[in-house]
Amino acid sequence: MSKESSQRVRTAGVHRVVVIVDENSNPFELGCATEVFGLRRPEIGRELYDFRLCSPEPSTVMRDGFFTLTGVAGLEAAETADTLIVPNRPDTDVPRRPAVLDAVRRAHARGARLIGFCSGAFTLAEAGVLDGRRATAHWQWADSFRARFPAVRLESDVLFVDDGDILTAAGSAAALDLGLHVVRRDHGAEVANSVSRRLVFAAHRDGGQRQFVERPMPDTPDESLAPVLAWALERLDSPLTVQDLAARAAVSQATLHRRFRTQLGTTPLMWLTGERLTLARRLIERGEPSLETVARRSGLGTAANLRTLMRRETGITPSAYRRRFGPEAN
Repeated sequence: MSKESSQRVRTAGVHRVVVIVDENSNPFELGCATEVFGLRRPEIGRELYDFRLCSPEPSTVMRDGFFTLTGVAGLEAAETADTLIVPNRPDTDVPRRPAVLDAVRRAHARGARLIGFCSGAFTLAEAGVLDGRRATAHWQWADSFRARFPAVRLESDVLFVDDGDILTAAGSAAALDLGLHVVRRDHGAEVANSVSRRLVFAAHRDGGQRQFVERPMPDTPDESLAPVLAWALERLDSPLTVQDLAARAAVSQATLHRRFRTQLGTTPLMWLTGERLTLARRLIERGEPSLETVARRSGLGTAANLRTLMRRETGITPSAYRRRFGPEAN
């Protein structure tokens, strides 16, 4: 990356995302951040983010010395971030640079959003901004994290935690889950789905780290939920029940619950409700004016039920969601 590209004039009115890259940082999460926040999206028709990389040193040796990153902005670029993604590195017991921790603290103090991918939670905790807050980190480091930072409310069985202005992702690939969640939060489900299609990555993976810790793969191929999930997604406007899903899968409801818990980390009803809410958000974004119609077409029944579930899921009402993400908002 050239120094010229890393020091471009900021695009007016576009949310700026800055990634701090430090010694021994993981290149995978850096790539995830670049893919989600840094690439141009001509198919969307507008720029989603103004993206920058910065580092405390002119030359930064990446994880295990695989390569050296040069030509990015200095650490001062972090001072202009609306969202700051902090360094993550596998040697979690090595203290972070004081200059990096100070940059994180200043960003937090001025109201910037902070994001930690994988071991980035250690950087946030070391900076002191996670005390009393919810966070997650890779399951392999859960015990050591709790021992070092007992004031942080660590949730070790989820893919990511959104605690408002501080967000953390569990493992390396969970950086994509959290990145798409941020896009969904900032720009709506339709845009997030477009980005996920470009990535060839699920817009929303149900469940959490437990599905990887306890049993990474189903024991037998014939227990895959894929066929029944695809069948249900084509019928979200129908009054589907857990009993209907079990019948389609030709198993008992107890067996269906077990498979959902094992493979997705959730229940059939929670999965079904989540998919219906995603469809409802997409209908609103596409301009459907009637909440009753949105509720009916998404299988949520009534506008009152839609309002209750959407407020619980997104923190805002359907009307407020329309103002923020509907056609007129763009």
